[in-house]
Amino acid sequence: MTRDVWLAKHPYLQPVADVHAAVEAAAAAIGVPAAPIPDWDAYAGEYRAGVPLLHSANLAIDFAPPQAAIHSLIEQLASSGLPGAIAQQCRELSTELDRLEDSPWPAELGSPTGDSFSPSHPGLFHYLSWAVLVRYLAPVVTAFDAWRDEEQWLRSHCPTCGGPPAMAQLVDKDSARMRKLSCGRCRTRWQFQRTGCPFCDGQDDHRLAVLTVEGEAGMRIDYCERCQGYLKTYDGQGNEEVMLADWTSIHLDLLARDRGLKRLAASLYEV
Repeated sequence: MTRDVWLAKHPYLQPVADVHAAVEAAAAAIGVPAAPIPDWDAYAGEYRAGVPLLHSANLAIDFAPPQAAIHSLIEQLASSGLPGAIAQQCRELSTELDRLEDSPWPAELGSPTGDSFSPSHPGLFHYLSWAVLVRYLAPVVTAFDAWRDEEQWLRSHCPTCGGPPAMAQLVDKDSARMRKLSCGRCRTRWQFQRTGCPFCDGQDDHRLAVLTVEGEAGMRIDYCERCQGYLKTYDGQGNEEVMLADWTSIHLDLLARDRGLKRLAASLYEV
C-alpha cells in the first residue's frame, strides 16, 4: 500500500497529506544531525525498572544539536506555500524563537522551557519539533530496538520517550498473534499485552472490543468497554509507513468520536 494509493481511496485526506509532505520535505532538507548511541550498560537497570530511555538519570542525550534545526524548519515553513493560517502561525513561532537567544530547551520536547517560552501555538510547535527530533533520534531508536528485551517492558508507555501510544499493530510471530504499540512522536514500536487496555493500567481483565470499518481492510478500531478509550489498529505487516502514520486514518478518529469513544491515545494531529 503506497501513500498515493491510499489517498486515491481517501481523497478527503489530501489537504492534511499536503501539509505533512511539506513538513517532511522541509525537515529532510535542513540536514538534522544524528544523536550518538548511548551506553546501554549504564541504562540497563533503569530499563528493567520501567524508566523510558529519554528520562534516564544515567544517560545524557544532548538535545542542543537539533535546536537550530527546529528553528530553521519553522523559518522555512513560514515562507512556504502552506495554507495561510499555518504559515502565519509559523511566522509567529519564528519571531518568538528569535527572542529566546540562548534559553535552554528540555530534552523531552526539544522545546524551550516553560519558564522562558510559552509558544502561541503549542500544538504546531510540538508537531514541528518532533518532525526534527524523530530524525535526530532515529539511530538511537534503531539501536534501542535491537538491544532491548521486549519481554522486560510490556508497559503501556513508550520505552524511548515515555509517551502514550498513538496506534497499535497486530503482527504474526512464531505461529501466534502479537500486539505492538506505536509511538506517534519518536516512532518506536514495542510489544504489549495481546488483549489488555493500554489506558486501564494494562490490566488484562479490561479487554478490548473490536469495531471493524467497511472498506478499510487492514484497519480497525479496538476500544475498551470500561474506559471507552480506543486505539486505531493496523492488522497486518508491510505497510507500516502508511498505516501507522496516524494522519492517514484521521477519518477513523471521527468515526470513533461519533460512536461515543474517547481518543486517549497520543496524537500530533488534532481532529
